[in-house]
Amino acid sequence: MWRCCENFSPLKYALSSTLLPCCRFSSHFKAPFSSHCHGKGGGAAAGARNEKLRVFIVAGEPSGDLIGSRLMASLRRLSPRPLQFAGVGGNLMKREGLVSEFPMEDIAVMGVAELLPHLVRIWVRLRQTVTAVMDFRPHVVVTVDAKGFSFRVLRSITDAYRRLGVSRPPLVHYVAPSSWAWKGGENKLKNLADTLDHLLCILPFEAALFKAHGIKATYVGHPVLEDAFTSVAVCTSWCLSPLASVADTQNVYLLKLGCLLTTYSTGENPAHCRWWIKGSKSCSRQDFGLQSGSTVVCVLPGSRAQEVKRMLPLFESALDLLADKVPMLTAIIPTAPSHVITDAVTEAVKSWKTPNILLPYASEKDKYSAFAASDVSLCTSGTAVLQLQMARVPTVVAYRAHPLTEWLIKSRTKLHYISLPNILLDSPVIPEALFADCTPQRLFTLLWYTTCLFSHVHGLDQTSFEQSSIGRQ
Repeated sequence: MWRCCENFSPLKYALSSTLLPCCRFSSHFKAPFSSHCHGKGGGAAAGARNEKLRVFIVAGEPSGDLIGSRLMASLRRLSPRPLQFAGVGGNLMKREGLVSEFPMEDIAVMGVAELLPHLVRIWVRLRQTVTAVMDFRPHVVVTVDAKGFSFRVLRSITDAYRRLGVSRPPLVHYVAPSSWAWKGGENKLKNLADTLDHLLCILPFEAALFKAHGIKATYVGHPVLEDAFTSVAVCTSWCLSPLASVADTQNVYLLKLGCLLTTYSTGENPAHCRWWIKGSKSCSRQDFGLQSGSTVVCVLPGSRAQEVKRMLPLFESALDLLADKVPMLTAIIPTAPSHVITDAVTEAVKSWKTPNILLPYASEKDKYSAFAASDVSLCTSGTAVLQLQMARVPTVVAYRAHPLTEWLIKSRTKLHYISLPNILLDSPVIPEALFADCTPQRLFTLLWYTTCLFSHVHGLDQTSFEQSSIGRQ
Protein backbone atom coordinates (compact mmCIF):
# COMPACT_ATOMS: atom_id res chain seq x y z
CA MET A 1 0.00 0.00 0.00
CA TRP A 2 1.35 3.38 -1.03
CA ARG A 3 1.56 6.04 1.66
CA CYS A 4 1.81 9.76 1.06
CA CYS A 5 4.53 11.97 2.49
CA GLU A 6 3.60 15.22 4.22
CA ASN A 7 6.49 17.11 2.60
CA PHE A 8 5.75 16.07 -0.97
CA SER A 9 2.89 17.13 -3.15
CA PRO A 10 3.29 17.09 -6.94
CA LEU A 11 0.36 19.51 -7.23
CA LYS A 12 2.09 22.05 -5.00
CA TYR A 13 5.32 21.68 -6.96
CA ALA A 14 3.60 22.04 -10.34
CA LEU A 15 1.69 25.11 -9.18
CA SER A 16 4.54 26.91 -7.42
CA SER A 17 7.05 26.19 -10.16
CA THR A 18 4.61 27.86 -12.58
CA LEU A 19 3.94 30.93 -10.43
CA LEU A 20 7.43 31.72 -9.12
CA PRO A 21 8.94 32.39 -12.58
CA CYS A 22 6.26 35.07 -13.06
CA CYS A 23 7.70 36.80 -10.00
CA ARG A 24 11.37 36.31 -10.92
CA PHE A 25 11.05 37.89 -14.35
CA SER A 26 8.86 40.76 -13.26
CA SER A 27 10.41 44.17 -13.77
CA HIS A 28 8.87 45.07 -10.41
CA PHE A 29 11.23 42.66 -8.72
CA LYS A 30 14.10 45.01 -9.57
CA ALA A 31 12.28 48.32 -9.27
CA PRO A 32 8.82 48.00 -7.71
CA PHE A 33 7.87 51.64 -8.35
CA SER A 34 9.67 54.77 -9.35
CA SER A 35 9.74 57.54 -6.81
CA HIS A 36 7.18 59.74 -8.60
CA CYS A 37 4.50 57.08 -8.22
CA HIS A 38 4.39 56.81 -4.46
CA GLY A 39 6.72 59.46 -3.15
CA LYS A 40 9.42 57.02 -2.13
CA GLY A 41 13.05 58.07 -2.03
CA GLY A 42 15.88 56.69 -4.13
CA GLY A 43 17.82 53.52 -3.62
CA ALA A 44 15.03 51.22 -4.79
CA ALA A 45 17.32 49.17 -7.01
CA ALA A 46 19.91 48.72 -4.25
CA GLY A 47 17.32 47.71 -1.71
CA ALA A 48 15.57 45.31 -4.07
CA ARG A 49 18.27 42.70 -3.62
CA ASN A 50 17.26 42.24 0.02
CA GLU A 51 13.55 42.95 -0.21
CA LYS A 52 10.81 40.42 0.32
CA LEU A 53 8.82 38.98 -2.55
CA ARG A 54 5.45 40.70 -2.20
CA VAL A 55 2.43 38.64 -3.23
CA PHE A 56 -1.07 40.14 -3.28
CA ILE A 57 -3.63 37.33 -3.25
CA VAL A 58 -7.43 37.50 -3.41
CA ALA A 59 -9.92 34.72 -2.64
CA GLY A 60 -13.66 35.36 -2.66
CA GLU A 61 -15.19 32.21 -1.17
CA PRO A 62 -14.32 29.34 1.22
CA SER A 63 -13.11 26.95 -1.50
CA GLY A 64 -10.82 29.69 -2.77
CA ASP A 65 -9.67 30.35 0.78
CA LEU A 66 -8.49 26.73 1.05
CA ILE A 67 -6.77 26.87 -2.34
CA GLY A 68 -5.15 30.21 -1.49
CA SER A 69 -3.88 28.99 1.88
CA ARG A 70 -2.22 25.97 0.30
CA LEU A 71 -0.69 28.15 -2.39
CA MET A 72 0.72 30.51 0.25
CA ALA A 73 2.26 27.59 2.15
CA SER A 74 3.75 26.15 -1.04
CA LEU A 75 5.22 29.45 -2.18
CA ARG A 76 6.77 30.01 1.22
CA ARG A 77 8.37 26.56 1.08
CA LEU A 78 9.72 26.86 -2.47
CA SER A 79 10.53 30.55 -2.86
CA PRO A 80 14.25 31.46 -2.79
CA ARG A 81 13.35 34.79 -1.15
CA PRO A 82 11.31 35.62 1.96
CA LEU A 83 7.66 36.35 1.22
CA GLN A 84 5.21 39.01 2.28
CA PHE A 85 1.49 38.50 1.66
CA ALA A 86 -1.39 40.94 1.49
CA GLY A 87 -4.89 40.70 0.06
CA VAL A 88 -8.32 39.27 0.81
CA GLY A 89 -9.06 35.85 2.25
CA GLY A 90 -10.72 33.81 4.95
CA ASN A 91 -9.64 32.06 8.11
CA LEU A 92 -7.38 29.53 6.38
CA MET A 93 -5.38 32.20 4.58
CA LYS A 94 -5.20 34.19 7.81
CA ARG A 95 -3.53 31.18 9.43
CA GLU A 96 -0.85 31.44 6.76
CA GLY A 97 -0.17 35.03 7.78
CA LEU A 98 -2.59 37.06 5.65
CA VAL A 99 -4.23 40.13 7.16
CA SER A 100 -7.38 40.41 5.05
CA GLU A 101 -8.37 43.86 3.82
CA PHE A 102 -11.98 43.07 4.70
CA PRO A 103 -14.12 40.01 5.53
CA MET A 104 -14.12 37.61 2.60
CA GLU A 105 -17.85 37.00 3.15
CA ASP A 106 -18.54 40.51 1.86
CA ILE A 107 -17.87 39.34 -1.72
CA ALA A 108 -19.00 35.69 -1.48
CA VAL A 109 -22.09 36.12 -3.64
CA MET A 110 -22.97 34.04 -6.72
CA GLY A 111 -25.81 34.50 -9.19
CA VAL A 112 -27.27 37.43 -11.09
CA ALA A 113 -30.38 38.10 -9.03
CA GLU A 114 -28.53 37.25 -5.80
CA LEU A 115 -25.89 39.86 -6.64
CA LEU A 116 -28.23 42.83 -7.11
CA PRO A 117 -28.87 43.63 -3.40
CA HIS A 118 -25.10 43.64 -2.74
CA LEU A 119 -23.86 45.67 -5.72
CA VAL A 120 -22.91 48.80 -3.76
CA ARG A 121 -21.01 46.87 -1.10
CA ILE A 122 -19.15 44.80 -3.68
CA TRP A 123 -18.26 47.91 -5.69
CA VAL A 124 -16.83 49.50 -2.53
CA ARG A 125 -14.82 46.36 -1.79
CA LEU A 126 -13.57 46.29 -5.38
CA ARG A 127 -12.21 49.83 -5.11
CA GLN A 128 -10.74 49.03 -1.69
CA THR A 129 -8.93 46.01 -3.14
CA VAL A 130 -7.43 47.97 -6.03
CA THR A 131 -6.28 50.73 -3.67
CA ALA A 132 -4.66 48.11 -1.43
CA VAL A 133 -2.80 46.66 -4.42
CA MET A 134 -1.40 50.06 -5.39
CA ASP A 135 -0.31 50.75 -1.80
CA PHE A 136 1.28 47.31 -1.39
CA ARG A 137 3.29 47.50 -4.65
CA PRO A 138 3.28 43.73 -5.23
CA HIS A 139 5.67 41.75 -7.40
CA VAL A 140 2.75 39.55 -8.45
CA VAL A 141 -1.03 39.57 -8.02
CA VAL A 142 -2.91 36.27 -7.72
CA THR A 143 -6.69 35.96 -7.77
CA VAL A 144 -8.33 32.64 -6.86
CA ASP A 145 -11.62 31.54 -8.47
CA ALA A 146 -14.61 33.92 -7.95
CA LYS A 147 -14.16 35.11 -11.52
CA GLY A 148 -16.83 37.83 -11.35
CA PHE A 149 -14.96 39.76 -8.66
CA SER A 150 -11.47 38.59 -9.60
CA PHE A 151 -11.52 39.63 -13.25
CA ARG A 152 -12.94 43.05 -12.37
CA VAL A 153 -10.09 43.47 -9.89
CA LEU A 154 -7.51 42.49 -12.53
CA ARG A 155 -8.98 44.85 -15.13
CA SER A 156 -9.09 47.69 -12.61
CA ILE A 157 -5.46 47.05 -11.64
CA THR A 158 -4.45 47.15 -15.30
CA ASP A 159 -6.29 50.45 -15.80
CA ALA A 160 -4.78 51.96 -12.64
CA TYR A 161 -1.22 51.18 -13.69
CA ARG A 162 -1.90 52.44 -17.22
CA ARG A 163 -3.06 55.77 -15.82
CA LEU A 164 0.15 56.01 -13.82
CA GLY A 165 2.18 55.31 -16.91
CA VAL A 166 4.12 52.42 -15.36
CA SER A 167 4.20 48.70 -16.09
CA ARG A 168 2.03 46.58 -13.86
CA PRO A 169 3.13 43.42 -12.00
CA PRO A 170 2.24 40.00 -13.45
CA LEU A 171 -1.43 39.09 -12.96
CA VAL A 172 -2.21 35.41 -12.38
CA HIS A 173 -5.61 33.78 -11.95
CA TYR A 174 -5.96 30.37 -10.30
CA VAL A 175 -9.00 28.22 -11.31
CA ALA A 176 -9.96 28.90 -14.90
CA PRO A 177 -13.44 30.23 -15.70
CA SER A 178 -15.74 27.52 -17.04
CA SER A 179 -16.26 29.26 -20.37
CA TRP A 180 -16.48 25.83 -22.02
CA ALA A 181 -19.74 25.23 -20.17
CA TRP A 182 -21.68 28.20 -21.56
CA LYS A 183 -23.12 29.09 -24.93
CA GLY A 184 -20.88 31.75 -26.43
CA GLY A 185 -18.50 31.43 -23.49
CA GLU A 186 -15.39 31.25 -25.65
CA ASN A 187 -16.27 34.58 -27.28
CA LYS A 188 -15.69 36.26 -23.93
CA LEU A 189 -12.06 35.11 -23.87
CA LYS A 190 -10.95 37.56 -26.57
CA ASN A 191 -9.99 40.36 -24.17
CA LEU A 192 -8.80 38.16 -21.32
CA ALA A 193 -5.26 37.88 -22.70
CA ASP A 194 -4.84 41.67 -22.34
CA THR A 195 -5.77 41.50 -18.65
CA LEU A 196 -4.18 38.24 -17.57
CA ASP A 197 -0.55 37.10 -17.75
CA HIS A 198 -1.11 33.49 -16.74
CA LEU A 199 -4.03 31.20 -16.01
CA LEU A 200 -3.70 28.18 -13.71
CA CYS A 201 -6.17 25.49 -14.81
CA ILE A 202 -7.51 22.67 -12.65
CA LEU A 203 -9.06 20.46 -15.34
CA PRO A 204 -7.00 18.50 -17.88
CA PHE A 205 -8.59 19.90 -21.05
CA GLU A 206 -8.67 23.58 -20.07
CA ALA A 207 -5.07 24.65 -20.76
CA ALA A 208 -5.22 23.78 -24.47
CA LEU A 209 -8.56 25.60 -24.80
CA PHE A 210 -7.25 28.85 -23.34
CA LYS A 211 -3.93 28.66 -25.19
CA ALA A 212 -5.92 28.46 -28.43
CA HIS A 213 -7.34 31.88 -27.54
CA GLY A 214 -3.93 33.42 -26.88
CA ILE A 215 -3.98 33.05 -23.09
CA LYS A 216 -0.94 31.59 -21.35
CA ALA A 217 -2.24 28.68 -19.31
CA THR A 218 -0.90 25.73 -17.31
CA TYR A 219 -2.73 22.69 -16.01
CA VAL A 220 -1.72 22.31 -12.35
CA GLY A 221 -4.18 19.62 -11.22
CA HIS A 222 -7.41 19.75 -9.28
CA PRO A 223 -7.05 21.06 -5.69
CA VAL A 224 -9.19 18.22 -4.30
CA LEU A 225 -6.46 15.76 -5.27
CA GLU A 226 -4.18 17.54 -2.83
CA ASP A 227 -6.48 16.49 0.01
CA ALA A 228 -4.75 13.13 -0.29
CA PHE A 229 -1.44 14.77 0.62
CA THR A 230 -2.77 16.78 3.55
CA SER A 231 -5.75 15.16 5.29
CA VAL A 232 -4.14 11.72 5.12
CA ALA A 233 -0.82 12.91 6.43
CA VAL A 234 -2.26 14.40 9.61
CA CYS A 235 -4.74 11.67 10.51
CA THR A 236 -3.43 8.25 11.49
CA SER A 237 -6.80 6.54 10.99
CA TRP A 238 -6.68 7.40 7.31
CA CYS A 239 -4.77 6.00 4.39
CA LEU A 240 -4.56 6.50 0.67
CA SER A 241 -5.31 3.14 -0.91
CA PRO A 242 -5.21 1.80 -4.46
CA LEU A 243 -8.64 1.15 -5.93
CA ALA A 244 -9.17 -2.56 -6.24
CA SER A 245 -11.40 -4.13 -8.86
CA VAL A 246 -15.01 -3.45 -7.94
CA ALA A 247 -18.30 -4.50 -9.40
CA ASP A 248 -20.57 -1.59 -8.57
CA THR A 249 -21.17 0.94 -11.32
CA GLN A 250 -20.36 4.06 -9.33
CA ASN A 251 -16.86 2.93 -8.39
CA VAL A 252 -16.10 1.95 -11.98
CA TYR A 253 -17.00 5.45 -13.13
CA LEU A 254 -15.13 7.05 -10.24
CA LEU A 255 -12.03 5.06 -11.14
CA LYS A 256 -12.24 6.72 -14.54
CA LEU A 257 -12.74 10.10 -12.86
CA GLY A 258 -9.57 9.61 -10.80
CA CYS A 259 -7.59 8.90 -13.95
CA LEU A 260 -8.99 12.05 -15.63
CA LEU A 261 -7.88 14.28 -12.76
CA THR A 262 -4.58 12.61 -11.86
CA THR A 263 -1.48 14.70 -12.50
CA TYR A 264 0.96 13.18 -10.02
CA SER A 265 4.66 13.42 -10.82
CA THR A 266 5.45 10.10 -9.21
CA GLY A 267 6.92 8.41 -12.23
CA GLU A 268 3.96 6.05 -12.39
CA ASN A 269 1.70 5.51 -15.36
CA PRO A 270 -1.33 7.82 -14.81
CA ALA A 271 -3.58 4.85 -15.58
CA HIS A 272 -2.26 3.20 -12.40
CA CYS A 273 -2.80 6.25 -10.16
CA ARG A 274 -6.26 5.21 -9.01
CA TRP A 275 -6.27 6.42 -5.44
CA TRP A 276 -8.98 7.39 -3.04
CA ILE A 277 -9.12 8.60 0.56
CA LYS A 278 -10.71 6.08 2.86
CA GLY A 279 -11.14 6.24 6.60
CA SER A 280 -12.29 3.77 9.22
CA LYS A 281 -16.06 3.97 9.59
CA SER A 282 -16.00 2.29 13.00
CA CYS A 283 -13.29 4.60 14.37
CA SER A 284 -14.93 7.73 13.00
CA ARG A 285 -18.34 6.77 14.38
CA GLN A 286 -16.80 6.06 17.76
CA ASP A 287 -15.15 9.50 17.71
CA PHE A 288 -18.53 11.13 17.03
CA GLY A 289 -20.31 9.06 19.70
CA LEU A 290 -22.71 7.47 17.22
CA GLN A 291 -24.76 4.48 18.26
CA SER A 292 -24.22 1.14 16.61
CA GLY A 293 -26.67 0.65 13.78
CA SER A 294 -27.20 4.34 13.12
CA THR A 295 -27.79 5.47 9.55
CA VAL A 296 -25.70 8.61 9.05
CA VAL A 297 -26.29 11.31 6.45
CA CYS A 298 -23.55 13.86 5.89
CA VAL A 299 -25.25 17.19 5.16
CA LEU A 300 -23.32 19.91 3.31
CA PRO A 301 -25.59 22.92 2.69
CA GLY A 302 -22.99 25.06 0.90
CA SER A 303 -20.24 27.57 1.58
CA ARG A 304 -22.12 30.81 0.82
CA ALA A 305 -24.70 32.44 3.07
CA GLN A 306 -27.30 32.58 0.29
CA GLU A 307 -26.90 28.83 -0.39
CA VAL A 308 -27.24 27.90 3.27
CA LYS A 309 -30.36 30.01 3.68
CA ARG A 310 -31.97 28.48 0.60
CA MET A 311 -30.90 24.83 0.95
CA LEU A 312 -31.11 24.03 4.66
CA PRO A 313 -34.95 24.16 4.91
CA LEU A 314 -35.16 21.76 1.95
CA PHE A 315 -32.64 19.43 3.54
CA GLU A 316 -34.47 19.53 6.88
CA SER A 317 -37.77 18.50 5.30
CA ALA A 318 -36.14 15.75 3.24
CA LEU A 319 -34.49 14.27 6.34
CA ASP A 320 -37.81 14.35 8.22
CA LEU A 321 -39.31 12.22 5.43
CA LEU A 322 -36.31 9.89 5.45
CA ALA A 323 -36.51 9.45 9.22
CA ASP A 324 -39.93 7.83 8.80
CA LYS A 325 -38.30 5.12 6.67
CA VAL A 326 -34.89 4.81 8.31
CA PRO A 327 -34.60 4.16 12.05
CA MET A 328 -31.83 5.79 14.06
CA LEU A 329 -31.18 8.44 11.42
CA THR A 330 -28.49 10.99 12.32
CA ALA A 331 -27.11 13.93 10.37
CA ILE A 332 -23.49 15.09 10.52
CA ILE A 333 -23.11 18.70 9.39
CA PRO A 334 -19.61 20.11 8.78
CA THR A 335 -19.69 23.87 8.28
CA ALA A 336 -17.34 26.05 6.27
CA PRO A 337 -14.58 27.78 8.29
CA SER A 338 -16.53 31.03 8.31
CA HIS A 339 -18.32 32.57 11.27
CA VAL A 340 -21.16 33.78 9.00
CA ILE A 341 -21.85 30.29 7.66
CA THR A 342 -21.28 28.52 10.98
CA ASP A 343 -23.59 30.90 12.86
CA ALA A 344 -26.32 30.51 10.22
CA VAL A 345 -26.16 26.71 10.25
CA THR A 346 -25.97 26.53 14.05
CA GLU A 347 -29.10 28.64 14.42
CA ALA A 348 -31.00 26.74 11.73
CA VAL A 349 -30.41 23.20 13.02
CA LYS A 350 -31.52 24.02 16.56
CA SER A 351 -35.11 23.31 15.55
CA TRP A 352 -34.41 20.14 13.54
CA LYS A 353 -36.30 17.00 14.51
CA THR A 354 -33.57 14.79 13.05
CA PRO A 355 -30.72 14.25 15.56
CA ASN A 356 -27.62 15.98 14.29
CA ILE A 357 -23.96 16.47 15.06
CA LEU A 358 -22.60 19.88 14.11
CA LEU A 359 -18.94 20.29 13.19
CA PRO A 360 -18.38 24.07 13.33
CA TYR A 361 -15.50 25.58 11.36
CA ALA A 362 -14.74 22.12 10.00
CA SER A 363 -11.18 21.49 8.83
CA GLU A 364 -10.47 19.19 5.90
CA LYS A 365 -9.61 16.47 8.42
CA ASP A 366 -12.97 16.99 10.15
CA LYS A 367 -14.81 16.76 6.83
CA TYR A 368 -13.16 13.52 5.77
CA SER A 369 -13.81 12.05 9.21
CA ALA A 370 -17.49 12.95 8.76
CA PHE A 371 -17.40 11.36 5.30
CA ALA A 372 -15.95 8.15 6.75
CA ALA A 373 -18.73 7.94 9.33
CA SER A 374 -21.49 8.50 6.79
CA ASP A 375 -23.63 6.08 4.80
CA VAL A 376 -24.82 8.70 2.33
CA SER A 377 -24.49 12.44 1.76
CA LEU A 378 -26.87 15.25 0.85
CA CYS A 379 -24.79 18.00 -0.70
CA THR A 380 -25.27 21.39 -2.32
CA SER A 381 -23.47 21.48 -5.66
CA GLY A 382 -19.86 22.59 -5.28
CA THR A 383 -16.33 21.42 -4.51
CA ALA A 384 -17.57 19.13 -1.73
CA VAL A 385 -19.18 16.81 -4.31
CA LEU A 386 -15.75 15.88 -5.65
CA GLN A 387 -14.38 15.46 -2.12
CA LEU A 388 -17.21 13.08 -1.30
CA GLN A 389 -16.32 11.00 -4.34
CA MET A 390 -12.68 10.92 -3.28
CA ALA A 391 -13.98 9.43 -0.03
CA ARG A 392 -16.38 7.09 -1.89
CA VAL A 393 -19.53 8.38 -0.18
CA PRO A 394 -22.78 7.80 -2.12
CA THR A 395 -24.11 11.29 -2.73
CA VAL A 396 -27.23 13.17 -3.74
CA VAL A 397 -26.50 16.61 -5.22
CA ALA A 398 -29.00 19.45 -4.82
CA TYR A 399 -29.17 23.02 -6.03
CA ARG A 400 -31.68 25.87 -5.94
CA ALA A 401 -31.17 29.54 -6.80
CA HIS A 402 -33.23 32.65 -7.42
CA PRO A 403 -35.76 31.95 -10.24
CA LEU A 404 -34.05 34.51 -12.50
CA THR A 405 -30.65 32.90 -11.94
CA GLU A 406 -32.10 29.45 -12.60
CA TRP A 407 -33.65 30.65 -15.88
CA LEU A 408 -30.35 32.16 -17.01
CA ILE A 409 -28.45 28.97 -16.20
CA LYS A 410 -30.92 26.76 -18.06
CA SER A 411 -31.00 29.04 -21.09
CA ARG A 412 -27.23 29.55 -21.39
CA THR A 413 -25.58 26.31 -20.32
CA LYS A 414 -24.33 23.67 -22.76
CA LEU A 415 -24.20 21.03 -20.02
CA HIS A 416 -26.66 18.36 -18.94
CA TYR A 417 -25.33 18.15 -15.36
CA ILE A 418 -24.22 20.52 -12.62
CA SER A 419 -21.81 18.43 -10.51
CA LEU A 420 -18.24 18.15 -11.77
CA PRO A 421 -17.98 14.32 -11.59
CA ASN A 422 -21.04 13.96 -13.82
CA ILE A 423 -19.73 16.64 -16.19
CA LEU A 424 -16.30 15.03 -16.54
CA LEU A 425 -17.71 11.55 -17.00
CA ASP A 426 -20.62 12.77 -19.14
CA SER A 427 -22.86 10.41 -17.21
CA PRO A 428 -25.39 10.82 -14.37
CA VAL A 429 -23.33 8.76 -11.93
CA ILE A 430 -24.40 10.99 -9.03
CA PRO A 431 -28.14 11.71 -8.73
CA GLU A 432 -28.98 15.40 -9.00
CA ALA A 433 -32.06 17.36 -7.95
CA LEU A 434 -31.90 20.78 -9.56
CA PHE A 435 -33.97 23.94 -9.60
CA ALA A 436 -37.75 23.30 -9.55
CA ASP A 437 -37.07 19.58 -9.27
CA CYS A 438 -35.23 20.16 -6.00
CA THR A 439 -38.06 19.53 -3.55
CA PRO A 440 -38.08 17.74 -0.19
CA GLN A 441 -40.02 14.83 -1.72
CA ARG A 442 -37.55 14.47 -4.60
CA LEU A 443 -34.54 14.68 -2.26
CA PHE A 444 -36.11 12.09 0.03
CA THR A 445 -36.73 9.73 -2.90
CA LEU A 446 -33.14 10.02 -4.11
CA LEU A 447 -31.73 9.62 -0.61
CA TRP A 448 -33.87 6.58 0.08
CA TYR A 449 -32.93 4.99 -3.23
CA THR A 450 -29.23 5.75 -2.77
CA THR A 451 -29.18 4.48 0.82
CA CYS A 452 -30.84 1.20 -0.16
CA LEU A 453 -28.70 0.76 -3.27
CA PHE A 454 -25.36 1.21 -1.56
CA SER A 455 -26.02 -0.15 1.92
CA HIS A 456 -24.90 -3.71 1.16
CA VAL A 457 -22.05 -2.69 -1.17
CA HIS A 458 -20.79 -0.12 1.30
CA GLY A 459 -20.85 -2.59 4.18
CA LEU A 460 -18.85 -5.26 2.35
CA ASP A 461 -16.37 -2.71 1.06
CA GLN A 462 -15.86 -1.18 4.52
CA THR A 463 -15.25 -4.53 6.21
CA SER A 464 -12.74 -5.50 3.56
CA PHE A 465 -11.01 -2.15 3.88
CA GLU A 466 -10.67 -2.22 7.66
CA GLN A 467 -9.30 -5.76 7.66
CA SER A 468 -6.80 -5.09 4.90
CA SER A 469 -5.64 -1.55 5.67
CA ILE A 470 -6.46 -0.23 9.13
CA GLY A 471 -5.73 -3.57 10.71
CA ARG A 472 -2.18 -3.46 9.45
CA GLN A 473 -1.36 0.03 10.75
